[in-house]
Amino acid sequence: MSNTRTLKARTYKYLVTGGAGYVGSVVAAHLLEAGHEVVIVDDLATGFRAGLPRGAAFIQGRVQDAAEYLDASYDAVLHFAASSQVGESVANPGKYWDNNVGGTLALLTAMREAGVRTLVFSSTAATYGEPSDGPLTETSVTAPSNPYGASKLAVDHMIAGECAAHGLAAVSLRYFNVAGAYGEFGERHDPETHLIPLVLQVALGQRESISVFGEDYPTPDGTCVRDYIHVADLAEAHLAALRVAAPGEHLVCNLGNGSGFSVREVIETVRKVTGREVPEIVAPRRAGDPAVLVASARTAHEKLGWTPTRSDLTTIVTDAWNFARRQPS
Repeated sequence: MSNTRTLKARTYKYLVTGGAGYVGSVVAAHLLEAGHEVVIVDDLATGFRAGLPRGAAFIQGRVQDAAEYLDASYDAVLHFAASSQVGESVANPGKYWDNNVGGTLALLTAMREAGVRTLVFSSTAATYGEPSDGPLTETSVTAPSNPYGASKLAVDHMIAGECAAHGLAAVSLRYFNVAGAYGEFGERHDPETHLIPLVLQVALGQRESISVFGEDYPTPDGTCVRDYIHVADLAEAHLAALRVAAPGEHLVCNLGNGSGFSVREVIETVRKVTGREVPEIVAPRRAGDPAVLVASARTAHEKLGWTPTRSDLTTIVTDAWNFARRQPS
């Protein structure tokens, strides 16, 4: 799988877990456009049948049951299936250990038994917790502040052990703030917790106002700064990861644009792109919100040959807006 020339010369068969979700559906679409065979498995608990890209085969099922559908015909697995709500993970941590850790353990076991030896894992910046400085690198301290981040970090450790003991070729991609849309594929979370789609809901008249949690942070405009990356840039990193995955190695890469945008910058960009009113309300700070959370993507650039090209804020918001306007209210 590490030979780029070989990858381009033939069609590969990929299993995409969680491929009816936001990121999984965009990555699956990119794989199909590259001429590969894609099978999506998703239990549709948080994914959407409407998010399944045309041309992909679909299995409605749980990743915990991977042994029932995974066989030696697959060249690699791209693993997105997970519970991912921070607040829910605090209220119901058992769900996160079961779905994220238990599910991945079942998947790794099924892969080993089937002889499928390449994995790209959807990890998260939540593994770093609440850092006090940045930009964050892959060697930054990992101190998750909630069960969601802890479960993803546990999976990273599991994958590292599988690589060392059984020769798995694996890449973990730690996302920062994924945003934007890719044609018919975009964010459909229910409930929605991400800033850009929430602000777009205000612009669409589906929400009265957007809350700004704190305006006294040590940032240029007093609001929190976050690293946003376009979902299509993110998808290209997954295809690059398939090319470089090497037996017995676990590569970890942060994915971000290397700079950040403040909450107020996001709101103002939505106003400019949509031409709509976006009332805002200043609310108290939320516990645990760091002032700045920005990635260093140097490892991804050096190891994957990857550089984001769409992650300016105007492009991200424009693509997300075009998608949001096509959705039922």
